[in-house]
Amino acid sequence: MKTNERLKIVCLGGGTGLATVLRGLKKSVVDITAVVTVSDDGGSSGKLRREMGVIPPGDIRNCLVALSEEENFMARLFQYRFPETPSLSGHSLGNLLLTAVADITRSFTEGVARAGQVLAIRGKVLPVALSPLTLQAVLADGRQVSGESRIGHSRRPIKKLTIREKNQAHPEVIAAIKKADMIVLGPGSLYTSLIANLLVGGVVPAIRQSRAVKVYVANIMTQPQETTGYTLSDHIRAIEKHGGKNIFPIVLVHHGPIKKNLLRNYAQGRAYPVRLDTKNLTDKKIIKANLINSNSRDNFIRHDPEILARTLLKVYRQERKIQ
Repeated sequence: MKTNERLKIVCLGGGTGLATVLRGLKKSVVDITAVVTVSDDGGSSGKLRREMGVIPPGDIRNCLVALSEEENFMARLFQYRFPETPSLSGHSLGNLLLTAVADITRSFTEGVARAGQVLAIRGKVLPVALSPLTLQAVLADGRQVSGESRIGHSRRPIKKLTIREKNQAHPEVIAAIKKADMIVLGPGSLYTSLIANLLVGGVVPAIRQSRAVKVYVANIMTQPQETTGYTLSDHIRAIEKHGGKNIFPIVLVHHGPIKKNLLRNYAQGRAYPVRLDTKNLTDKKIIKANLINSNSRDNFIRHDPEILARTLLKVYRQERKIQ
């Protein structure tokens, strides 16, 4: 990267985890590209996918809103969800608008870009592929499960994840990865948000060929059913099983106090802090940092966007030896 150029960061994921990273990074002078999964088959996104044949818009909508300037009134409008009715069935307005704009422009990518202009986003949001994809999992007991929503609620450990359709990554995604100074994976649902991106044709080779600083942001808590009982090394082992050895050599983990009342609440839902068994990860550069805002009144245990962004930029400077 030249000294007069902005740092190019590619963030891969889906769901609320990716939105958290984007919400923090947008306040820095960086060039952000969000790469979003396209396998959602539940809720409003799933209905639009089945009925309209579109790329599921939910995760993309969340990323657009996260990157919007000050998350203004238009951003709030995009997140508005209609009450349960026979006609609108809990759809979010943003999902409907993205579907409509994609139909008008005859291009989902163009529709996302136009929506980004309306929301005055700082960065770019790209679907990882140009058509909706279907995840398939082989469970530890040998059973096969199809569909993101079913896989995420499987009661048996996931042994292997694949994509049913022949697929290739969006060309702009590959171009962004090749130009990136930093590539960030996570946080987010291990299989259905993170690994799902790595399975798309061309993504893993592009990451491996890139000279970017590559960081995996580990989840703070396990996810009921999808990663029940998983340690840090279990998460990384799953990523490397699908993406290859040492694809993300730097691992950023939360290391700090968590409010006891929140831990009790999570334990009721069978979610617990991810155990940092770092002795099993001697080939990784493990970076520990307190990534939670202890003063937050949030009832969820999750990364603080601004702290996470500052820490990622610090990691980049350290790796590139920039003062």
